[in-house]
Amino acid sequence: MSTTEETKPQLIPTKIWKCRNADCKAWVRDEFAVESQLCPMCKGPMLRSMRHLPAVQNKIKRKPKPKNEYGL
Repeated sequence: MSTTEETKPQLIPTKIWKCRNADCKAWVRDEFAVESQLCPMCKGPMLRSMRHLPAVQNKIKRKPKPKNEYGL
């Protein structure tokens, strides 16, 4: 099975956090990272970097509708 240009996802420059440990291959997209990001695999320090990745469509978290006094 061969891939064509139409089936390849468009890659865009994306900010990431990658593990400083050369033996660890872990990385996290910046939009999914926390403020004091530690490596999710080895718990070591991480550094900012860039990678060309396919775009991700984040789901919007909706607030639950407030219930009225009757619980409906």
